[in-house]
Amino acid sequence: MRLTPVLGMLALLAGTATAAPDYVGSGRCAGCHEAEAKAWVGSHHDLAMKEANEETVLGDFSGVEFTAHGVTSRFYRGEDGWLVRTDGPDGKLRDYPVRYTFGWFPLQQYLVEFPGGRLQSLGIAWDSRPEEEGGQRWFHLYPDEKMDHGDRLHWTSPEQTWNYQCAECHSTDLKKRYDLERNSYDTTWAEINVACEACHGPGSGHLEWAEQVAKGAAVPAENGKGLVVDLADRDGGAWRVDPASGKPKRSVPRTSRTQIELCARCHSRRGQIWEGYEYGKPLANTHRLALLEDHLYFPDGQIKDEVYVYGSFVQSRMYRAGVTCRDCHEPHSLKLRAEGDAVCGSCHLASKYAVESHHRHPPSAGNVGCVDCHMPQRTYMVVDDRADHSMRVPRPDLSRKLGTPNACNQCHRDKSSQWAADAVTEWFPESPYRGSHFGEALHAAASRAPDAGAHLRSLAIDGAQPGIARATAIDRLRDHAESVDLSSVGRLLADEDPWVRSAALRFLELADVRTRVDMGWPLLDDPDRAVRLDAARLLAPLMRQRVPEKFRQELERAIAEYRQAQMVNADRPEAHLNLGLLAVAVGDYGQAENSYRRAVRLDPTFSPGFVNLADLYRQLGRDSEGEPLLRSAIDLVPKEAGLHHAMGLLLVRQKRLPDAVGYLKRAMVLAPEQPRYGYVYALALQGLGDTATSMEVLEQINAGHPGNREVLLALVTLHRDLDDRETARRYAEELLRRHPSDPQLQDLVQNLRRDGE
Repeated sequence: MRLTPVLGMLALLAGTATAAPDYVGSGRCAGCHEAEAKAWVGSHHDLAMKEANEETVLGDFSGVEFTAHGVTSRFYRGEDGWLVRTDGPDGKLRDYPVRYTFGWFPLQQYLVEFPGGRLQSLGIAWDSRPEEEGGQRWFHLYPDEKMDHGDRLHWTSPEQTWNYQCAECHSTDLKKRYDLERNSYDTTWAEINVACEACHGPGSGHLEWAEQVAKGAAVPAENGKGLVVDLADRDGGAWRVDPASGKPKRSVPRTSRTQIELCARCHSRRGQIWEGYEYGKPLANTHRLALLEDHLYFPDGQIKDEVYVYGSFVQSRMYRAGVTCRDCHEPHSLKLRAEGDAVCGSCHLASKYAVESHHRHPPSAGNVGCVDCHMPQRTYMVVDDRADHSMRVPRPDLSRKLGTPNACNQCHRDKSSQWAADAVTEWFPESPYRGSHFGEALHAAASRAPDAGAHLRSLAIDGAQPGIARATAIDRLRDHAESVDLSSVGRLLADEDPWVRSAALRFLELADVRTRVDMGWPLLDDPDRAVRLDAARLLAPLMRQRVPEKFRQELERAIAEYRQAQMVNADRPEAHLNLGLLAVAVGDYGQAENSYRRAVRLDPTFSPGFVNLADLYRQLGRDSEGEPLLRSAIDLVPKEAGLHHAMGLLLVRQKRLPDAVGYLKRAMVLAPEQPRYGYVYALALQGLGDTATSMEVLEQINAGHPGNREVLLALVTLHRDLDDRETARRYAEELLRRHPSDPQLQDLVQNLRRDGE
């Protein structure tokens, strides 16, 4: 039972324990915070999700039809309200009532109830922009995909289940409540939309404080006014223009990132790792941030896929200077604090920046604003323009080097990046912004440049660079690692950035067990949960060894936390795959089999589950069970390269090499971006005595993936065995250029040179 307001406040003032705070609803907040509530009503947060009714449904449900991917859907009104007749999970047309609206502008999506408590998001959305802007129409969110009811992106698939994909960020106090045994949801919320307590936390304590103040009680404000999290600026900082440079500078350095990390909970590309958001705690305590992965960002960190702002913002000079979200955005209406360039002008002197001598665009060029150059937009979900919040100076010179976009050519599409780079150089010959950029290191890794390792090493240890870029560099360095890297990366285990510490732990997977323990053990007590989870996974294999009881208990506690983190996403096959891998690491093969089987039961098209289960059977000497398993999986998902590769390896182990070659070749064809598939196929060809084709395949892979160690070593061996010492030496020297500190390669090159003399 919750304490009464008076007793609750007395307990708070006395420092005794109180009941956990409750959610009270935005209606209670509005009684005192009228201005804030008025600003919030009609905002994107207010309209994030609503029950379907006359006021909330924007789409045309007058019986209109829309055709996409060979399916004609009809939107109409009926006794059950708003309905859509469209293809269901079996491809057959059915009538589905729309239960909720999802979003408002520039598009609105619609949620349909399915058995098991699921809400599915329709793949057809309503363009809510004005008609003159191309809106007021139905459109498909994946217009360029070839899709049917069996596709992973089809609206009825798990990838479009609201309970997992969207719910946490569109409602307040969302509790997913997934039942693994029943494979069903009983999802609840305190409020259907993003209301006051989604950001400020449960408000019962604050309400009790306000009631006491209203009664005239002498309640000190220092107790936080009963709030779960304090989002106010408490350091007294203000933005002022530095008279020497003419640039804005905060009067005191910002000491807290609480406000930014609160926004990042939803405005970032991330995954949830803990049940129940912890207000005021760092993002890494409950979520794992996506790094600068190739499919999400361009090499220089510009947005590519939909990444929701935070991962871009932490790259910016604004972030490092102490800018927060609310410096530009009013936090209740979510509108900019001023119109157009005026929001930038609140800190950046118009006399210095809003002039032609700075932006170089004459009045005849039209209304070119700050965001056009410094926050270029990309379009997502067909109609939704999102600005890049890395707020960078345009770098057309990097476009030439890295193939990245730039703001200049986004407008001047008829010109080349060289033209733009020359213009910028002429305008700003002494610009400090044309130096080296972390994107060069990430591009070197992606292109397998010979000096990629050196670039990544330098980026990883450069504390002046964004943490998200440094963490990405550490992950990429694993493919270019030298023996000298272990000590330098090891020092980053004490870095102030949690994502850097996590990446450094993942790098330790390349080390021996003793090194893992010596360097990784202290991070089992890291203050950020995401780091602790990586430490637990890294050290889990120690459970198979004799460990002193004190340390064993500490490791068991960490592993238990890792398991609990995975169960947050128990509705996803990836979580059970991770639990299976953990079980293998600790030697619990029965649990590993159960976890892998759960993964493929949840999603029969989840190929990693089948591959790992078949590999577990290999380890247990049960290959005879792995073959029918993989064959059935290939029948279900015939275009998954990993399944064909696993099947080929199984047949190799059974000494059925002629049968294996076909599967191995198919894997290479399906996934040419995976050089190992081609490498193994080439070895199988060599095993069959087809050396010429084997060498041809290896040459092809080396051309597409220059510098791959396995491929180059195979080419060295093949040419040496064919007595072509000159070609063998050339490939060995290429390897040594990429791994100059490797003593084995040094010896190999010396021997080949000696043989050639």
